[in-house]
Amino acid sequence: MKKIILSIIILFSLNFKAISHVQHYDNYNYLEYELFRNNQSIGYHKYDFLRDGDNLSIISEVNFKITKLGVDLYKYFAKSEENYKKGVFESYYSKTKQNKKDRYVNITADKEGKYLVIDGSSYKGKADKEFIVGTWWNHEIVKAKAQISGISGRIIDQTVTFVGKEEIIIGDKTYKTLHFNFKSSDETLPDSKKLNTNIWYDEETYLWVKASFEKTGYWEYRLKTYK
Repeated sequence: MKKIILSIIILFSLNFKAISHVQHYDNYNYLEYELFRNNQSIGYHKYDFLRDGDNLSIISEVNFKITKLGVDLYKYFAKSEENYKKGVFESYYSKTKQNKKDRYVNITADKEGKYLVIDGSSYKGKADKEFIVGTWWNHEIVKAKAQISGISGRIIDQTVTFVGKEEIIIGDKTYKTLHFNFKSSDETLPDSKKLNTNIWYDEETYLWVKASFEKTGYWEYRLKTYK
């Protein structure tokens, strides 16, 4: 079960940027992804984009559980809020329930925009303003040197590789995508904490289409609906 928990943390510990091209997503109000483990649907991840003048808030909710023979082995629920003003990152807040364990992170930009301030269950302190936090919807993650866990605030150095252009079929839709691989830069990390995740974005709209990784099973995010 500890390995399952670590794989979940890795999946949801990825990426967000202080100054981001959020304008690329002006046409989206809602994104929903279905989460699979070993090709079995186990839950969802939803994003609501709320706009008020120059202000943008993204409300995210993740909910899934792992069952075996009708018994719930693991339950996960997380809710977060990301805030921007004129396309510039202002804050991120999240609370996560992993079975009976509570985790959290609060991230704010300092008033002069020189750095980020993190208050999390795994890390408290300052971080480079160019680091990215928590979610995959923003394609700017491919440029970040490090990511901040959207669950606990832990900072993870990353190496991003462009794998190539690929066609992805989900349901009855075919997407022309850009495929990236994200790995931990620190090779001394134990395998249970190393990042090795594949992400696909639509090459024209930068819409996040799919994510996958292997850790005590094969995990996938698949785009279900958007509007």
